[in-house]
Amino acid sequence: MLARIQTAVALLYPPRCLGCGVLVESDFGLCGSCWRQTSFVGGTVCESCGIALPGAHDGHRVECDDCMGHPHPWSHGRAALVYEGRARQMILALKHGDRPEIARPAGRWMAQAARSILVPDMIAVPVPLHWSRLLKRRYNQSALLAQSVARTLGIEHCPDLLQRVKRTPMLEGKTPDQRFGTLADAIRIHPNRAARLRGRAVLLIDDVMTTGATLGACSRVCAANGAKDVRVLTLARVAKDA
Repeated sequence: MLARIQTAVALLYPPRCLGCGVLVESDFGLCGSCWRQTSFVGGTVCESCGIALPGAHDGHRVECDDCMGHPHPWSHGRAALVYEGRARQMILALKHGDRPEIARPAGRWMAQAARSILVPDMIAVPVPLHWSRLLKRRYNQSALLAQSVARTLGIEHCPDLLQRVKRTPMLEGKTPDQRFGTLADAIRIHPNRAARLRGRAVLLIDDVMTTGATLGACSRVCAANGAKDVRVLTLARVAKDA
């Protein structure tokens, strides 16, 4: 019976590419053209932010110039995609284009990128959205990604462990110092969730890392409230110009 229902649904709503909408063989997939236009991170990566680096891994910790020059308050970081081309278009569709269904496959890509930084008793925590933006957007894209990542990896997920208590302006176009100043005192631990954090490692999840200011603010709050380690995972990392 279930197979018949699934067949009927497939006939009525055939699977389409997440990037361009053309017909594909399976749900939540990319067509060949969009796959080639999507920059997945692979090979040697920066241990702090996850961006791809040239050369082979030699067994030692490696970091990009940005992370060495501006150390982050978390221990490890990974990203699934480079924020460019089709990846950028899909993330903007997820974030502003009312395309929450993108979070499910995107979370699986992120889970694959995160496997090398997983530790026991880890809890997945999304970067929070202020209630006013949540009301307008109807969902927090980072929370949807965290849910998908946690389900794929089989780890605990707490969607409201962090709260954004101040509505901050958009950070695009601001300098790193302006970003850090804007986020001061904007994030806190949910008072009824603090016990779930203490003594545990946190996998902090967001859609995009640019300077790391938002992830940094969240990491500091987690550490100040008893997290023994914070590691970050983003769907995409903004690549810096050479």
